[in-house]
Amino acid sequence: MKYIGGIVLVLSLVLGVSLQASIVCAAGSAEAVQIDREVDAALKKLFEDAPEAETFRKEAKGILVFPNIVKGGFVLGAQYGKGALKKEGKTVGYYSTMAASYGLQAGVQAFGYIMFFMNEKSLEYLDESDGWEVGVGPSIVVMDKGAGKSLTTTTGRSDVYAFIFDQQGLMAGLGLQGSKITRIQP
Repeated sequence: MKYIGGIVLVLSLVLGVSLQASIVCAAGSAEAVQIDREVDAALKKLFEDAPEAETFRKEAKGILVFPNIVKGGFVLGAQYGKGALKKEGKTVGYYSTMAASYGLQAGVQAFGYIMFFMNEKSLEYLDESDGWEVGVGPSIVVMDKGAGKSLTTTTGRSDVYAFIFDQQGLMAGLGLQGSKITRIQP
């Protein structure tokens, strides 16, 4: 009888730990599914709003998409968002972006950005750096609709092209300089 009680106790503990691990994995994969869904919607919206971005998609070695970044501040500011890296249409990693700032600023803003990595060297830098700070490393060109229409992958020779889109809210001074990009496991 003592042994049966001990076996039941051990099995209960093993089952409890297994169940908790399953719940943690399911929650993590649910977050990954949500990020993938938002990334796909952001790419679709960008290609509808800025058809010239399609040229970069065709040539890019990888596309890093942050569909929703929230930025807010009053003198001190911060921004944060999650996204995914796609290669050949498939998600190969998840990333977060964050930044802090100070100065004359006030407001809240949401936006997204998509970065087209045009060569393997820039992708390797993203993979190998322990948190990539935008503005340090590969050269980046932030595209606007006017420049995007006249620039092609043969006239442009930058490592990374970024498109900012879906800006909402009130806050001045939108940029990528100083944003830190880090790989995450959702």
